[in-house]
Amino acid sequence: QVQLVESGGGLVQAGGSLRLSCAASGWYLRSYAMGWFRQTPGKEREFVAAISSSGDSTDYGDSVKGRFTISRDNAKRTVYLQMNSLKPEDTAVYYCAARPSWVTRTVSTYNYWGQGTQVTVSS
Repeated sequence: QVQLVESGGGLVQAGGSLRLSCAASGWYLRSYAMGWFRQTPGKEREFVAAISSSGDSTDYGDSVKGRFTISRDNAKRTVYLQMNSLKPEDTAVYYCAARPSWVTRTVSTYNYWGQGTQVTVSS
């Protein structure tokens, strides 16, 4: 059974850093493009970053470009999101997701989702 589990969320002050992890089980992560999304109450899920199956292609949402870095370790079946220079507006539940093809920004194209991890940035 395919499963994605996020970890690494928490409370951090503005300007600080966090690293989120997404561990996959039950399948071969190397065959899937991976994405990170975030959501706040009452808003649609927002694209944050994505990485190709091989790791040689990445894409970032405009609001996080230059501050966040997505990476993956296929041997460990884990995808990471390094978040630096955090801002209060980065506060959200962060989700990782997988799709068996190329990188996209569209929520509906991702087949598998984790349960989410809360990130709270205080001012």
